[in-house]
Amino acid sequence: MSTPLLEQLIDALKVLPGVGAKSAQRMAYHLLERQRDGGRRLAEVLAQAMAQIDHCQRCRDFSETPLCALCASPSRDRHLLCVVETPADRLAIEQATGFRGLYFVLQGRLSPLDGIGPRELGLDLLAQRLEEGEVHELIVATNPTVEGEATAHYLAQLARARGVRPTRLAHGVPLGGELEYVDRGTLSHAFGGRVEIRE
Repeated sequence: MSTPLLEQLIDALKVLPGVGAKSAQRMAYHLLERQRDGGRRLAEVLAQAMAQIDHCQRCRDFSETPLCALCASPSRDRHLLCVVETPADRLAIEQATGFRGLYFVLQGRLSPLDGIGPRELGLDLLAQRLEEGEVHELIVATNPTVEGEATAHYLAQLARARGVRPTRLAHGVPLGGELEYVDRGTLSHAFGGRVEIRE
């Protein structure tokens, strides 16, 4: 029979994405049976992270300081601003590309049904930043979902109204993919967004 404290631990672990009752129970038992030191370390770091990590005042990414390391770096190209939905998207672009500009992290996407509008995404802060005149190109890197596309459209209008050129990440057939296995929506999007072959 579970103790009240064990039940609380299991319930607390269910807050993690993709963790249901069984997975939470397995994690709790593992920590108690084999990883007590690891569990203590996890608790310490988790408490410290919750207390000390906030959002960068400029780009809204996670940061322990008012300005994150990228926004504070003098070597980044301040004329290019890439808008992403999440910190994980920012990290993926940073690791996979040679992009040397700056970022703006929405921490979500427009979703009126969920009560997420422009204010919740910090678009007032983004508008101020675009009005400063430093940004020449706004690279919209939202996901190709219905909400992501609606967000991209809104961002493009926001940029154009402030004299900034909006661009969108290309979406389409994956490298190494075969057309017969690509889903219809992706293939249609790729076909509609085809570009000229350059020499």
